[in-house]
Amino acid sequence: MSGLYPALRRLLFRLDAERAHGLALHAAVLAEWLLERGAGGMVREVTAGAGPVHAFGRTFPNPIGLAAGFDKNGIAPHLWSRLGFGFAELGTVTARPQPGNPRPRMFRLEADRAVVNRLGFNNLGAEAVAARLARRLVERPAIPIGLNIGCSKVAVGDPAAELEDYRFSARLLAPLADYLAINVSSPNTPGLRDLHEPRRLARLVALVRAEVNALALARPLSILVKLSPDLADQDVAAICAAALEGGAGGFIASNTTLSRSGCVSASAAEAGGLSGAPLRARATALVARVRAACGPDVPLIGVGGIADGAGVREKLAAGATLVALYTGLVYSGPLLARRLARDLRR
Repeated sequence: MSGLYPALRRLLFRLDAERAHGLALHAAVLAEWLLERGAGGMVREVTAGAGPVHAFGRTFPNPIGLAAGFDKNGIAPHLWSRLGFGFAELGTVTARPQPGNPRPRMFRLEADRAVVNRLGFNNLGAEAVAARLARRLVERPAIPIGLNIGCSKVAVGDPAAELEDYRFSARLLAPLADYLAINVSSPNTPGLRDLHEPRRLARLVALVRAEVNALALARPLSILVKLSPDLADQDVAAICAAALEGGAGGFIASNTTLSRSGCVSASAAEAGGLSGAPLRARATALVARVRAACGPDVPLIGVGGIADGAGVREKLAAGATLVALYTGLVYSGPLLARRLARDLRR
């Protein structure tokens, strides 16, 4: 696959970026179907990294995860371990199904090894995703599965509706998750990032925490908050303190950015959140700032611009407990996580 991917990428890059992503999802569904029926032995193998990581009350076979956004609807939860990932975060899922923003809404920046998207939380909704995962996760995957929840577009701006939206998704999805991520940082739902305001964030996290506690799950479930890379440096400590006060158990740093600093591709002019190589430095800086604000014991997932072993080690050195990637798969192929885990082991 590693040798074939450059040729396959040339074909995929002739297609609209979202259509190519759709083909990748169809391939994932087919691969999962074949694995279920014994193709390749349905071995629950995971590529080892430097050693397992213990965080959020779970054991991660290696620290390299699939970031939210690739598998929004939980179509292939058992596949990701076979590709070398040590965990996978599915979603973002909203309480209500929604189609997202009008197309085209996803663009490659090839010269920058980046992607701009303004998808807008397109997903099947919490009820449909929960029903699918209840069937798919009867046998748990070999790796932890995180579920990422966001706010439905129609609820944003109404404080009571926002809280109810997250609460509804948490009640349905928390029993299926190894950790729950609260997304308040996508730039593609107008008004969503206002939930970073410390008092609103503390209230939101406390409500989700109370909802999860009321479920009386067999094992404690950590709640993570996914932060924006566009936060002002001086605001990070107060935001982290508010989330922890509300009951958060960790953070994800970071989401996509509105910045286009250093980009040279024409598609950089498209509206939306940018991911990939140009985000790497800012995301790493946010990891370091969150670590400084929270101390050594709060788990932290570093996301943004990871495409090689140096990028993994950079995030870990800045204070990340785990790392996750998505855009790197577009440019380096589906076995990137396997290669990175082996590099980390060496």
